[in-house]
Amino acid sequence: MAAFLLRCMAPAALRHCRSSCKTPGHLLAVSSAVLGVRRKKKTWPVTFTQEELKTRLTPMQFHVTQEKGTESAFTGDYAHSKEKGTYNCIVCGTPLFTSDKKFDSGSGWPSFFDHIKEESIALTDDFSYGMHRVETSCSQCGAHLGHLFDDGPRPTGKRYCINSASLGFQSKEASETAAATAAAEPSGDASSGAGSSGASTSKTEL
Repeated sequence: MAAFLLRCMAPAALRHCRSSCKTPGHLLAVSSAVLGVRRKKKTWPVTFTQEELKTRLTPMQFHVTQEKGTESAFTGDYAHSKEKGTYNCIVCGTPLFTSDKKFDSGSGWPSFFDHIKEESIALTDDFSYGMHRVETSCSQCGAHLGHLFDDGPRPTGKRYCINSASLGFQSKEASETAAATAAAEPSGDASSGAGSSGASTSKTEL
């Protein structure tokens, strides 16, 4: 299983290792130098207590987003999903990907060739397991999403390999229904309108 995960999640890193690590001694030196090295802690715009997240998230969602875990291939809810809509961060709700940028990579994890906007994804060098990969995280809360590889389809050539457990999903139909309902609601008087405006600026708790 470990070998399968490494082949699917880090093909570029493995190719680099095979080409650059010529001798066992060199491989040992590389591994000892980088094994287990992680990014330094960052301060994220949106924060939640671990107690809250353990209550709100499933064990797998917590393991993936907070402990940088990886779900087993082909087991995630969105691995084969073709439904139209938007994929959000399961922790803070930030929109990350849309279904029209999703493709079947054959890896067993949801794969996207582009994000909604560059600012929504944080990229960090990841040297765990003795190899170099690029970790993807939610730029708002720091939730671990997966990794980014350079073996995706055109036009970007990128593959955002993302854990289903790190994602929430809102279907296009549900979004359109909600928008239509909101548009049909009466605006109310000025005072109630001001109250609505204040509520809309507060952060939504998931």
